[in-house]
Formats: sequence, structure tokens, C-alpha cells
Amino acid sequence: MKQRDQAYDAFVQHLLDGRLAPGAFVTQRALMAVTGLPLGAVREMIPRLEADGLITTLPQRGLQVAAVDLRLVREAFQLREIIETAAVAHFARTAPAVVVAAHRTAHDRISAEAEGGVNEALIREAQATDWGFHDAVVAHLGNGLVSEIHRVNLIRIRVIMQSRVALSPEALPPAFAEHAAILAAVERRDPEAAVTALRRHLDTSRRRALGLDAEQDAGGFQAPSDPETTGRRAPQDQEKTGRKAPSRRTA
Repeated sequence: MKQRDQAYDAFVQHLLDGRLAPGAFVTQRALMAVTGLPLGAVREMIPRLEADGLITTLPQRGLQVAAVDLRLVREAFQLREIIETAAVAHFARTAPAVVVAAHRTAHDRISAEAEGGVNEALIREAQATDWGFHDAVVAHLGNGLVSEIHRVNLIRIRVIMQSRVALSPEALPPAFAEHAAILAAVERRDPEAAVTALRRHLDTSRRRALGLDAEQDAGGFQAPSDPETTGRRAPQDQEKTGRKAPSRRTA
């Protein structure tokens, strides 16, 4: 693997681990320290990060890690729904039974273990199983272009969910119940039901990321406008002013 690709992977891992904060300004020297790679590799990595929307070069200010704002939440979840609904319908129709059974077994085992108590190790395993299922559904399309778009968008989604509504002991059982509904539809080879269950799952995640309750968003996808253009407070500011913070939930 080329050094610029190693640098890219290291940057993404630090972003997903929370060691690089969304919206933070970084220098090329700091990126050298983060990636453990020389300046040349860092400079070659930056255009790729810019193309993926993970970093922005601001004149006279430097490099800024992509910030989590309402516009990003809205657009990332819209893109995710477009990709994953098409993918899960195809998955329901054509996924080999052995593949579906493997996902069912993994989900059922975690749900069963959660009944006896949830610890950090189980949360990590559950989150990996969650993301792995979504990745597998999209990968089953066999479309390299879609998979690459999904890969980059899922980095954005994971940063959004990690910074605001990561998986917690309370959220694990209902989140996996939503996955179970998707899998049940797939097992019945019912694409329409699979799409409906997936949309319900994604809608729950989106509402939590926006800090909305179900009653507040019952009419469908109506995300608040960008606070920079409307003056409305972002979810972070709403929490500071006394609004109840969103519960923590997986994507």
C-alpha cells in the first residue's frame, strides 16, 4: 500500500476513534503526527480527503476536519437511504440463504447476550455487527461505484452517530430489534417489507442525530434548515439551552 493510502486510512481511523474532532483545525505537521507518515504522504493524502468531503482547506485559516452540522446530517442520511433501500431490496431477492443465516445468527447471539447484561465488549461487537450488516447489504449489489460512495458516506454517518448518538446499553436491544425486522423480511424474500423496515431503522437513527422525538418528526423527512441560513439553533446549542439531549443509539 502506498504511503498516501496509509495516511488516508490512518486519518479516517483517528476520525472514527474520536481522536480527531469534527470541525477541528489541523496543520500538516499535526497530520504527520496523527498518521505517523512523512510530509510528502500527508500532502498527497489531502486532495483525496478534500474530494471525499472529510477535510476542507480554508484560505488563511488552514485545514479543517469536516464539521457535523444539520446540513451534513440531512444530506448524509438522504444519500444513505437512497443507496441502502435499493441495496436491501436486491439483498432480499438474491442473497444466498447461507449468508442471510450467518447475519441472523450473529444478531441473535448478540441479542441473547444482551439479555444477561451489556458491557463495553458487547457494545463494540454489536456495533461492528451493525456496520458489517449494512456494508454487506450494499456490497451484495456488486457495484463498485455505489460501494465507494457508500464507503465515504458511511464515514460521515459514523462520525455523526459517534459524536451524538453512539450505541449504548439502553439502545442496543431496540436497535437490534430493528435489524431483526429487516432480517425477517429478507428471510421471507419480501423486498418491500425489507425496505420498509430499513427505512424505519434509518429514520430512527436520523431523528436521534437531529435531536428529534418521533412525535416531532412524524410527517417524514423534514430536517431543520441549516442554522447558518435560518438562525435556528443547531442540536448542540439546543442542548445547551435546556432542550433534552437525544438518546444514544446505533445507526
